[in-house]
Amino acid sequence: MRSPNPIQCVVPDYVLVDIARRGDEEDREAALSTLAVSTTLRSARSQAEAVRSAMGMPIAAAAGLREPSMNRVIRDARTGVDTGSPIVRKEGDGSIGDAATDEAFDHFGTTWKFFFEVLARNSIDNAGMTLDGVVHFGKKVDNAFWDGDQMLFGDGSGKLFTRLTKSLSVCAHELGHGVIQFDGPLVYQGQSGALNEHIADAFGAMVHQWARDETAAEADWLVGAEILAEGVRGKALRSMKEPGTAFDDPRLGKDRQPAHMKDLVVTAADNGGVHINSGIPNRAFFEIASALGGRSWERAGRILYATLGHEQLRPHADFRQFARLNHRMAGQLFGVGSTEADAVANGWAAVGVEI
Repeated sequence: MRSPNPIQCVVPDYVLVDIARRGDEEDREAALSTLAVSTTLRSARSQAEAVRSAMGMPIAAAAGLREPSMNRVIRDARTGVDTGSPIVRKEGDGSIGDAATDEAFDHFGTTWKFFFEVLARNSIDNAGMTLDGVVHFGKKVDNAFWDGDQMLFGDGSGKLFTRLTKSLSVCAHELGHGVIQFDGPLVYQGQSGALNEHIADAFGAMVHQWARDETAAEADWLVGAEILAEGVRGKALRSMKEPGTAFDDPRLGKDRQPAHMKDLVVTAADNGGVHINSGIPNRAFFEIASALGGRSWERAGRILYATLGHEQLRPHADFRQFARLNHRMAGQLFGVGSTEADAVANGWAAVGVEI
């Protein structure tokens, strides 16, 4: 049985395969090394979920009522793959002078504050979960991962990707997968998996915008703009505003994301196109937030978050089912026929999803 929450990463496997095919020997070595790490982590994640299922444990295990407080720990794998590596910085500690450690610690803090101050959520599981991160994970690993319990940051090969801790949107995206895991989950396959990736991207973009107090009009709507290495032809890993335009590089390949249902990609790769077809709901969210104006998290984000946590959201929801629930949540929060409800309907219609 497929695990409902396999290992989730910010750089899709198909991009790494393209690098292995197109790049030089050093590119190929880094891409294949990263793919090997992904495969190992997926196996471990599947085993962990199987144990939870066999023991009858809910994914969001009861943690008891706690006074909300941030708790962060950062571990240093020192280019190894031990997820239980020694802690090098914990809550209350000052900067240690290692860029990856301090960036991850700071990004964890910003993301925690966003979920608490904007969405009244007490950490990833809404029960005070410790934010646990591992930096310098693996050798030249061109990716960052959410493994179901903690975040793992590669340092990048330096040729195509830099260290993954540089990007707040990447960190918030991966922690967003944790929120989806506890509130959903949306099965990581096909359109439900693309919705999973979409919501993680939306969290990543909103945290980035919130940290800078940007309006929807001021924001660049990019995810992972900081992780592309110098010389790579591209602006980010993904663009929510213009899916399919994030990069076009001889070694990296071309951004494959569609922005409309007429261009939906049917594929067995990438868990049925979860990183590819997420461009469609990403564009819909951009349209909604832009139509409403102001700050994306104030109305569009609240509607999205309410949709994710609604009891009628099904694990295998497709785009249309999600869009209809999204529209209903807008009506419940702001009124049937409200500007917000109309914006949601129009945003999904703009990408070919009729409510």
